[in-house]
Amino acid sequence: MELSITQPDDWHLHLRDGDVLKAVVSHSAHHFGRAIVMPNLKPPITTTAAAVAYRETILKSLPADSDFNPLMTLYLTDTTSPIEIKLAKSMHVSQETKLNFSELNRAKERAKSYLG
Repeated sequence: MELSITQPDDWHLHLRDGDVLKAVVSHSAHHFGRAIVMPNLKPPITTTAAAVAYRETILKSLPADSDFNPLMTLYLTDTTSPIEIKLAKSMHVSQETKLNFSELNRAKERAKSYLG
């Protein structure tokens, strides 16, 4: 028996922005049907509006005949509200949220200072 995967998905893709995005996205689209796109740009993608704008930038950078589907994520910070996460989910913008350990450490230090 033989199993062929005709167009796999990439579940952790860093496309970045600008020239790097343009260089990487066409190669990714050639090999993958979908990808979960990581939000750690400078500045990171922390809002639904930013995720929508980044997705549009990605789609505009694709070859015209591509059906690649970038699945967007939000970068979770200590100021990310539950309302923002619900909005992103309701608009089918964010598949996941990403918590960077440096953000977690900063939040932990702030909590220590509040507690004394």
